[in-house]
Amino acid sequence: MFRLRGVSLLSWRAFPFRPFSCESLIVQMQNCADEEQVFDLIERNKATLSEQQVGCAFNVLWQFQKQKTILEKNVERVRNHPQFLSLCSVTTDHIPAMSDVTLVDVLYSIKQFAVESHHPLIEALVTEGWRRLERFDINVLSIFSTCLADQHLYFSPLMGKIADIVNRKLEAIQDLRALSVLMVSISSLISPCFQERLLTRAELLFDTVDSSKVNIARRILLFLRNVKHSHYPLLERCNQVFIRNVSHLDLESISRILSLYQSLQFHSFEFIEVARGRLAELSLPSDHPESFVRLFAALGPVARPEIRKQLKSTILLLSEELSSQQALTVLGAMEDMESRDSHLIKNRLEASVTPSEVSVLVSALSMLPYPHLNETALSRTETVLPQCDFRELSDLVVCLMRWIQNDHLCSASTAGKQLDLLQKLDHWGHRRLQQSTSLDLLWEELKSVKGEWLHESLVEESITALQRFMDEIDHSNVAKIASFLSKTNYLSTPLLDRIASVVVEQIKKIHPFSVLAIILPFSILNYDPPQKDEFFGACVQCCNSYLGTLDPGTLVFLGFSMATLEYFPEDLLKKMFNIEFLARLDSQLEILPSSLSARIQFRLMELNRAVCLECPELQVPWFHDRFCQRQFNKDTGVMNGAQQQIYKMLAEVLGGHRYVKPSTLSPYYHTVDFECILDKRKKPLPYESHSVTPGKSPGVHGDSNTSRAEPRLPPEAERIAIEFLDVRAFCSNILHLKGKSAMKKRHLEILGYRVIQVPYFEWNSMAMSTKDTRMDYLREQIFGAGRS
Repeated sequence: MFRLRGVSLLSWRAFPFRPFSCESLIVQMQNCADEEQVFDLIERNKATLSEQQVGCAFNVLWQFQKQKTILEKNVERVRNHPQFLSLCSVTTDHIPAMSDVTLVDVLYSIKQFAVESHHPLIEALVTEGWRRLERFDINVLSIFSTCLADQHLYFSPLMGKIADIVNRKLEAIQDLRALSVLMVSISSLISPCFQERLLTRAELLFDTVDSSKVNIARRILLFLRNVKHSHYPLLERCNQVFIRNVSHLDLESISRILSLYQSLQFHSFEFIEVARGRLAELSLPSDHPESFVRLFAALGPVARPEIRKQLKSTILLLSEELSSQQALTVLGAMEDMESRDSHLIKNRLEASVTPSEVSVLVSALSMLPYPHLNETALSRTETVLPQCDFRELSDLVVCLMRWIQNDHLCSASTAGKQLDLLQKLDHWGHRRLQQSTSLDLLWEELKSVKGEWLHESLVEESITALQRFMDEIDHSNVAKIASFLSKTNYLSTPLLDRIASVVVEQIKKIHPFSVLAIILPFSILNYDPPQKDEFFGACVQCCNSYLGTLDPGTLVFLGFSMATLEYFPEDLLKKMFNIEFLARLDSQLEILPSSLSARIQFRLMELNRAVCLECPELQVPWFHDRFCQRQFNKDTGVMNGAQQQIYKMLAEVLGGHRYVKPSTLSPYYHTVDFECILDKRKKPLPYESHSVTPGKSPGVHGDSNTSRAEPRLPPEAERIAIEFLDVRAFCSNILHLKGKSAMKKRHLEILGYRVIQVPYFEWNSMAMSTKDTRMDYLREQIFGAGRS
């Protein structure tokens, strides 16, 4: 405020509330204790406010809001206050005189109070900002871009102009905070080439940033999520920032980080471990549904059992107060927690109209212990089909298949509607695949396909489409395409050869976190590319410097996949088979879903077995006896129809049931369908005691030393393992033996067995349609000169 000179005593008495002349209005605003004091100053001085003073007023009002908790914020009351409206009115006249910084700061503050984008003041500020755009420094430009993003102007010409300025000035930008803001704002408008330049610049500037700058790291994650790119070098660096600063992260921050990681399919055992400890320290905001839902989604899937129980109890009490979006968030978290609430699901399904909501709810409903697809669910599902993306279509197919298989109580009319709906889902799935015009667009569809729908309806068309765009496979998408092939059971040698070639040529651009996904289809499908040595050598070399960074579960899967292909990198195995690594693995298993935890434990056992049998020179001990005894004693198993036929015929061929041993365990716990022993004259030898009911497995044979020793055979006798190979042992498109079956055959042969594999396509062929031909086949395999 202007200072007044020569003021009489009468003047001061007439205006007792006039500010002291020794203080400026800006200082008084900055010293205000609450919004009412600011508004009081505005009311008494609005006729003389300058551009700096209106800027200060908006800034102070926003600072008061930032200092409040969620429950204390009163944005709406401030926005509707008469003096706030007066301030907006006065500000319009001062826009031309404002500095660039003041102009953008005022726009930013007003947007924080959720003032509508069509408000005259916001329109005037944006228009003036557009006129000044080229002269804005990078910090002002970044804040201005955020204001446009808040107005959802992602595809506007103005945002395009900002993207052009960033493109031209990128090499001169030294402030990663400003750059990260701009990256998020313009992410919808950038080309792949521009995207790479932004990532490269961000990497270069990252080391210049204070390690406590969590917001910068979070914005980089948001950019990666927006462009759908898991750029591992930046992901790693951001992850380390979060880990170092976890004690300063609040509930909302942790929730957002975990959500972004999930979107990017980035799994950090270290962050989950420290975040779990931090979340357990935070109080549960049970009196505020919005805050509690965020806590439930963030903490639930990784919490210890006692915390999970408390979370579930509280969310059930709040269930009636949840909005539609909050309920979907809760259901998604409950699925990760392997838990369901039928009441919450059914209530929301009746009120939902969007494809995403219906898809999530139908999926959750199908996972209940006794699923029943009622007319409401059928009707809702069919209505949204034309609007569904591929992920939603895929989820609906999985749910529908689950219902058809499990719901035996539905009426004939309901069953007919289920099948009709399945046909419509197939139609829309094929239609979306055919609309793809590039590999990137095709991947957006294929990445969501899963389950039986892929194998039975879409696999051939999907592979054909991928082969059509095969030349577009490069370092940026090779892991994604390989991951998809792993799910298909379809051996496409052109695609796998292309993947191997890209890896060999571009390995320096491929991050170690991608190596497991790349190797997996080769392991599953048992395929060696022409450049086998160069390919696997490049993958191993890529991983060696990151063995301490990759999480334990990933290393287990990586080691097993390589072992399936008879590749045993010594550095990797030494890293895994030590006490420190196994302790870290145990800690990780505690926070993983039970199904994934069980898979990792079983793969570790299989890797341990493979190393002991195929690389004895590494002297890795076998430490899975107790695990295997528990595992194989859980279920006695049931023979399928073909196995029962083979068992009866083997008894006839060998001279009686006491000469054949079904469902046995080899040393190191390989399950063997049937076992028999021939002496040196090819005469079957009987087992000492043997009584098995056809169709049932006799369980585990042998004592705790089963892994190491079997009864000693007579001199020159041979132990024979007879294995029936069903359709799962082969690729879906050609009769090529898959990796695990090939590995099992290797192991049994190392253990001294002669292995006879009986493929389903031979056993069920027209040439072997009679009992006599099948008996002759078994007799030839066991006693004949030609051995499999």
